[in-house]
Amino acid sequence: MRIRHLLTGLLLAHLTLGAPLAHAARIGDICEIQGARPNMLKGVGLVVGLAATGDSAKAAIMAQERMLRRMGIDVESIGELASANVAMVSVTTTLPAYAKAGTRLDVKVDSLFDAKSLEGGTLLETYLKGPGQGDTVYAVAQGSVSVGGFNADASGGTSVRKNHVASGRIPMGALVEHEVPSIITDGQRLTLLLKTPNFGTAAGIQDVLNRMLGENAALAMGAGTVRVTIPEEDRGNLVGFITRLQDIRVETRQPTRVVLNERTGTIVVGGDVVIKPCYVAQGNLTIKIAVTPEAVPPLPLTFADTTVINKEEVSTEEVEAVLMPVQGTSAGDVAQALNKLRVTPRDMISIFQALHKGGYLEADLEIM
Repeated sequence: MRIRHLLTGLLLAHLTLGAPLAHAARIGDICEIQGARPNMLKGVGLVVGLAATGDSAKAAIMAQERMLRRMGIDVESIGELASANVAMVSVTTTLPAYAKAGTRLDVKVDSLFDAKSLEGGTLLETYLKGPGQGDTVYAVAQGSVSVGGFNADASGGTSVRKNHVASGRIPMGALVEHEVPSIITDGQRLTLLLKTPNFGTAAGIQDVLNRMLGENAALAMGAGTVRVTIPEEDRGNLVGFITRLQDIRVETRQPTRVVLNERTGTIVVGGDVVIKPCYVAQGNLTIKIAVTPEAVPPLPLTFADTTVINKEEVSTEEVEAVLMPVQGTSAGDVAQALNKLRVTPRDMISIFQALHKGGYLEADLEIM
């Protein structure tokens, strides 16, 4: 498959030549306040009401028994329980900073064993706890699972599948029961944490805040931390001060990066990516294995049955490739040079990895 403009695989962050190295951004968009952090919650629960697409694992049956006993229902024999309509799932969510009791959260549900689908299921009451082995229940989840897809099976082994149906979400499916206190200041100072640590950006935040709030009001303590002294007149109105602080715009230094997603064949190239002059050739080797059933009749005058054997045919095909010059000083140059290779996005991912390995790619390479 030839690609003329990389419409399906190459997303360019900046296509203009000479893209600027710095960009104005709000402090609230590039920084978080130390102490105001989200927390990950987890739990294990049961999804019921499935149409014979549940677990076949024994652990799921035992989980049913524990759930029924917790609800005051005695089960005389575990053999009376079946798991076709029940699936054991992992339940996760994120508890945001400042969340109060009664706040609703979105929940993600993932099958733990061999359930075929969670479509149409309902998650029973599940306790969500924090990291580690703590016993504190921070939220309780329950509700109908939305998988955003389906499985359809027909006779003869024919099936149709849309999206991944062994996991799903419950919008607003959890209620916060226990809030986590957030301490963001000692009354005089607060600390900004850069989401993407960078010495240039930290220094820029320090300079801007010192000009606006007064000399020595801010101190960059590293690439990812800026300490801010709260003016005395604003210490009685901390919310208002933080609101104004987050709206201040500063120049940021974006990292030079190429992001690859091998699962989807997506490539994102930053505007300042540089490829040193080099030559690249990309060839594809395709191996095809064809299996044809062949009936072998029995020998004459024998009572043997006709047997069927599989006859295999193996063929290989290698696409001819030539060395092409590749270089570029901007995202536009890089796109134009790589488009000349006429390769698929997945082949281009391999080329970027090889360029990075050889030292010809002047950018960070991140694989999702």
